[in-house]
Amino acid sequence: MSHYETVKIERFDAVAVLSLSRPDKLNAFDGVLRRELLGAVREVNEDDGVRVVVVTGAGRAFSAGADLSDMPADRTKFRVQDQLNGEYKPILMEIHEATKPWISAVNGACAGIGSALAMVCDLTVMADDAYIYQAFAAISLVPDGGATWHLARTLGRKRAYEVIVTGEKISANKCLLWGLSNRVVPAEKLMKESLAWATEIAAKAPLSLRYAKEAINAALEESVGETISTEARLQHICITSEDAKEGVVAFMQKREPKWQGR
Repeated sequence: MSHYETVKIERFDAVAVLSLSRPDKLNAFDGVLRRELLGAVREVNEDDGVRVVVVTGAGRAFSAGADLSDMPADRTKFRVQDQLNGEYKPILMEIHEATKPWISAVNGACAGIGSALAMVCDLTVMADDAYIYQAFAAISLVPDGGATWHLARTLGRKRAYEVIVTGEKISANKCLLWGLSNRVVPAEKLMKESLAWATEIAAKAPLSLRYAKEAINAALEESVGETISTEARLQHICITSEDAKEGVVAFMQKREPKWQGR
């Protein structure tokens, strides 16, 4: 694993834990973190030995969002769309399009672009004192990094707009109720529980994990007919794989399968 200044990568067998590591700034994004996070995300995505990735924040927060002190003093020539499309978007799309599942383990504040990072992950575990926060209306901005996409599809249009304009800090329990989180655990057990779940998932068939994710992502955009065809195409890949054959043999022999991911 490479060494980064603002990101830490740890390996636990087939699980990688990627931590944002600017705890003194509540893991707010500056230029260094944006560059290093992209490198780290690509590194774990390209590692065939990693089957599941957990992303979290070091210290008291998952991420406070963008580091406003990192903004240029003169914004008259600052093109924020270049930063969002050129620096943030590649990170988020690397996770969205990854062939392996990503789990966000959310501790403390999860605000702004940090919430987009948490929501783009396939699964989310939240500490019981954590919250998701769209702080933009308080500083005359709008959500970015795909946050409106995730909020609208998860909460519906009216509720999504409500949490944006009111700036509500959505508690972990409410996130669970609304579908923004899969599990809520005691804060002191966040990483233990997240790692245990990631390890459990990493033992599943890699092709099933990969193509179920692809099918779900496609289903969000396609019609019913298109979705059936997408599922059929992906099922063909799975059913003709070596892992599918191994799964049948292992079942007949009453043993755990040995997945190869092919």
